[in-house]
Amino acid sequence: MATDRPKVLIIGSGIAGLSAAIHFSTFSDVILLTKTTLDEGNTRYAQGGIAAVWADEDSFAEHKQDTLEAGAGLCRESAVDVCIEEGPARVKELIAWGVEFTRNADHPAEYDLHIEGGHHQRRILHAHDFTGLAIEEALIRKVKSLPGITLLPNRMAIDLIMEGKLSSQTSGKGLGRCLGAYALDTETHTISPIAADLTVLASGGTGKVYLYTSNPDVATGDGVAMAYRAGARIANMEFMQFHPTCLYHPSAKNFLITEALRGEGAVLRNLEGRDFMRDTHEMGSLAPRYVVSQAIDKELKRSGAPHVWLDVRHMKREDFATNFPQIHSMCEKFGIRAPEEMIPVVPAAHYMCGGVLVDEHARTSVEGLLALGETACTGLHGANRLASNSLLEGIVFSKRAADYARDTLVSHRPPRSLRTLPAWESGRAVDMEEQIDIAATWREIRTLMWNYVGIVRSDRRLLRARERLALIRHEVNEDYWKFRVSRDLIELRNLLTVSELIVESALRRKESRGLHVNVDYLESSSAEARDTII
Repeated sequence: MATDRPKVLIIGSGIAGLSAAIHFSTFSDVILLTKTTLDEGNTRYAQGGIAAVWADEDSFAEHKQDTLEAGAGLCRESAVDVCIEEGPARVKELIAWGVEFTRNADHPAEYDLHIEGGHHQRRILHAHDFTGLAIEEALIRKVKSLPGITLLPNRMAIDLIMEGKLSSQTSGKGLGRCLGAYALDTETHTISPIAADLTVLASGGTGKVYLYTSNPDVATGDGVAMAYRAGARIANMEFMQFHPTCLYHPSAKNFLITEALRGEGAVLRNLEGRDFMRDTHEMGSLAPRYVVSQAIDKELKRSGAPHVWLDVRHMKREDFATNFPQIHSMCEKFGIRAPEEMIPVVPAAHYMCGGVLVDEHARTSVEGLLALGETACTGLHGANRLASNSLLEGIVFSKRAADYARDTLVSHRPPRSLRTLPAWESGRAVDMEEQIDIAATWREIRTLMWNYVGIVRSDRRLLRARERLALIRHEVNEDYWKFRVSRDLIELRNLLTVSELIVESALRRKESRGLHVNVDYLESSSAEARDTII
């Protein structure tokens, strides 16, 4: 790497991290750190697609209106405008980088556009039903072809390195500027400091705080937890989106059934065969996700059933297999003869609409620290994310972050004296002899969050969750300082921090709005139409 160029550390390798690496590499040296392989993360498993105004009959105004309606009064309008208006150009950039979206079978020069819940126009570009994988693979090829990007797989970020902990000159300024991060090499078990002029958190979501989730195992809220410990402002963590339709099967771990199926006419039915969504919302099974998730939750609690059905029997087998090959293959694997048979589905934790609070250039409240993608709270999603807006958010704000940093990074670099960072000190920590305590505590937290802080909440259950998490906090802190850190221990610590942030945020919101439903405050309140900031 050239020594005269600024150095940018990007933590995470989903759509936000990879696209940021591409943009930042044009004017800085980039270190891209990811805790497993380069392609593992939520982006890889995104089936539905990416929302952008593409068809002549669509408009920015309509996409904006759909986004604001889903966001239930909490969207930051300027962020919505930025994302929607800059979105098509960023999608064209993805295409130029090698993403092959599915073409219209009847008009091959045009792209096939899906419609999903909450959208009133067809605007979802997709690559069959494995859009995220297609995007991820294209971006990885692009990143590997560029000079100036150093890839560090199997590196687990432990904590951000803050100026205030290294220098006495930040008195009265909190922890000061972010100077990089300490990272654990999970193969050699060594810990090294990584110095950076700018650090970008793009480490993905928080789904693994819940017992049932569509997210992969890496989604433990690492970026949010690290930013919180560094003093950054965290916003709207009560708004966890539960995807209505994950495959219900004891062996089908985390498999999502894309909303695009409902866009193509699939209908949700209870075990008695009734279309219960017809009586719930004017859009029926195409209602916004939070409406559908809450309706399924209510139906399961009413009936005691373990799942509901997704009826795809109107589809021809060849159309189902061609347009939704991944779902077709997975159903066959588990003995479900779709589309002749209905698909059993349940809701699962899917997407965190809150996160590290950022501005329209992805800047956090901590100098030298940016946040992107699901780690960030840009204001685009408000109280509920409109389907397929998340991939769009990742590519739009990564470009905006790089454009801003290009003009300001050199003049805002930390003093040279702070660019050499001290080594990690383990003190008297010893190796943990058994991992059973970590596994048991992890499951306890996830079960607690599912039962007490799930789709529908109450103050009583939230307070109980807060009390139990406080007890767990004491045990985890004791282990963290007693034993040498491992990936499992770091993730457990982060998962606990995120759980506490979710509970505290939920307790502060004395209303029901968007994804947050509290039976003690079933109505929305104009006085509560504001961000929950911790």
